[in-house]
Amino acid sequence: MIQEVFNHFLKYKVVTTDTRQIVPHAIYFALKGERFNGNQFALQALDAGCDWAVVDEDVDSNDGRLVRVDNALEAMQQLSAMYRQSLHIPFLAITGSNGKTTTKELLTAVLSKKFKVHATKGNLNNHIGVPLTLLAIPASTEFAVIEMGANHQREINGYCQYADPEFALITNIGKAHLEGFGGVEGVKKGKRELYDYVHSKGGKVFVNVELPALDEVSQGMDRIVYGFETGDFTMKVLSETPFLTFEYKVGETAHVVESKLSGAYNLYNFASAAVVGNYFGVPIHDQIDAMSSYDPDNNRSQIVVTAKNTLIMDAYNANPSSMEHALVNLSRQKGDTFFVMGDMRELGDEAPAEHEAMLVKAQELGLKGVTVGEVYLSIPGYSEYLRFATNVEAKEALAAMQLQQHTILIKGSRGIRLEEIKEIF
Repeated sequence: MIQEVFNHFLKYKVVTTDTRQIVPHAIYFALKGERFNGNQFALQALDAGCDWAVVDEDVDSNDGRLVRVDNALEAMQQLSAMYRQSLHIPFLAITGSNGKTTTKELLTAVLSKKFKVHATKGNLNNHIGVPLTLLAIPASTEFAVIEMGANHQREINGYCQYADPEFALITNIGKAHLEGFGGVEGVKKGKRELYDYVHSKGGKVFVNVELPALDEVSQGMDRIVYGFETGDFTMKVLSETPFLTFEYKVGETAHVVESKLSGAYNLYNFASAAVVGNYFGVPIHDQIDAMSSYDPDNNRSQIVVTAKNTLIMDAYNANPSSMEHALVNLSRQKGDTFFVMGDMRELGDEAPAEHEAMLVKAQELGLKGVTVGEVYLSIPGYSEYLRFATNVEAKEALAAMQLQQHTILIKGSRGIRLEEIKEIF
């Protein structure tokens, strides 16, 4: 029956998991979560215009367009694997502890100067998002870029079973999702699954060998190596107040790139975009145009200038590695600075120590600011930093401060929703 569904998909190339987003001839997959059961809406999907509804529970209907399977999510993943095998174009997969979405956006901008690229939209990088990304690839696509997020081991290997990439790039291996991965070594093992898969099928891995963990886990593989001083180009920071400006030198020719991103740590992401662009023959002037034109609008290293202050909006995600980079970047800004740090999620037993380490780092850098979240609130000492349990409490206090002419870092895990504080500044 899945083969029949696949044949239908090849004709119309439309799937959905949401009855609010129905288009004619779509295949509806009845997914389940903690708070929803898509099987309950299968008939509604058919009435709204879907040609098929793939369900994994019995539905009280004799409608022949209902396709009963053991697991609707696995059926969707299987369909995406079948479709991927029909596409004979380069597939590059990206993962990493920090910067994977920004890197994906940058190298997609670079590759788009030469190819018709289809890339993961937004943050659709999980067990649902990856197959949906694959199934959304138009027939005219010449290059696919697939982002893979993970919070436990064997997850990335699972995505590879249906995305089947032949090129891999890991941005870095750091302190992210420590709880699910089982510590730093678990993170290293989980992230390298992407390299391992691509290597096993004879593919190539892009490796920033100036990052020891990546150099270590990629030994013996078919590598395209790069870094700030390694490979066929060099990069160095020229300025980071407030935007990152850097030198991109190829051969004897040095180019100045004025980006719209904040933070020297983003140079790693630009280097990743450059090595991929060079390998696939994107002209240097096109790379530079793509790099300088990329303007983030997703609360990732995004500069927002208000009537009163300059904000560094980095509120989409946070872990100890990225938080430390952000604090160091803030310390290098000109004039008065201030931070709003939110709790970092999924750190397990390491959470108190890692949060205290950020307070210590802020002290060492001489930074002023406040924190939001229960973990920061629970740490004794550090009386120079006001700490709040919720955004509501923080907003009231921050409004009273009436900060003006400051550069303000706003960074925390997505669940803290620090973007809600932006209006105060």
